[in-house]
Amino acid sequence: MRHLVSRIAYPAIILTGLFLHRILVNLGFPPQTSAYISVTLGGAMIALLELRFPYEKSWLPKTSDVKNDLLFMIFVQGILPKLLAFSSVLFLLGNQSGHSSAFWPHDFSPYLQAALMVIAAEFFRYWLHRLAHEWYPLWRFHSVHHSPEKLYWFNVGRFHPLDKGLQFLFDAFPFIILSVSEEVLSIYFVFYALNGFFQHCNIHLRLGFLNYIISGPELHRWHHSLIIEEANTNYGNNLIIWDLLFGTRFLPEGREVIDLGLKNRNYPMGFFKQMQTPFIRGIDQA
Repeated sequence: MRHLVSRIAYPAIILTGLFLHRILVNLGFPPQTSAYISVTLGGAMIALLELRFPYEKSWLPKTSDVKNDLLFMIFVQGILPKLLAFSSVLFLLGNQSGHSSAFWPHDFSPYLQAALMVIAAEFFRYWLHRLAHEWYPLWRFHSVHHSPEKLYWFNVGRFHPLDKGLQFLFDAFPFIILSVSEEVLSIYFVFYALNGFFQHCNIHLRLGFLNYIISGPELHRWHHSLIIEEANTNYGNNLIIWDLLFGTRFLPEGREVIDLGLKNRNYPMGFFKQMQTPFIRGIDQA
């Protein structure tokens, strides 16, 4: 059973989430509501698999981990994107000249548009992510995401708000300007969220050939390595294609990542403390 789960869990849950979203939209549910239901169900399935088939038992979260990551999910992954999206709409209403809907293939099927959105967004997110590792002013904020010494599905949302806001400018905002429909954005969100849960999941998985397409957990664990040379690889947010093209894909055979996190093993882990840590120079190394 463990071997079977390791091979089929990822494609099965991703496809189930997308299929459920389609069903709910056809039943008359708003696209955004359909997306949240699909993602919540997918997250619950991933959480159950973590308990049953853990990749590393020492990575199972403590109550304090869950409490802090819940705050990140509520404020940074929930409320903040809503505020940014609302601000974007207000900006566009006041700057109609910046509306460039003609540059997007709105006549394509929603799933094809979502696929194009993933590929295009990945290019910009790849370079932003790489810069966040190689340029210290950005790393000070991005290091919050790399602070956990264990990975599990729920800590995928651990980002500093300023880091998350910058990601929004390179991710969702360009497509809002292009007037991409709510349905397409919701399909993108389902894949984006479920793949993110899997990236951080503590499940024994083997994606095989998908490791040359998807930025999944086997690759992303190395991105969280304590060893800088290993962590400065696998920048892909959803896909690994740009890492392949620019030579930053890293998946060594015959060994597994050992230690995760930052050099400072006493880096503050509380939500409110991590709102302050980027403003304390060198704290990630102390």
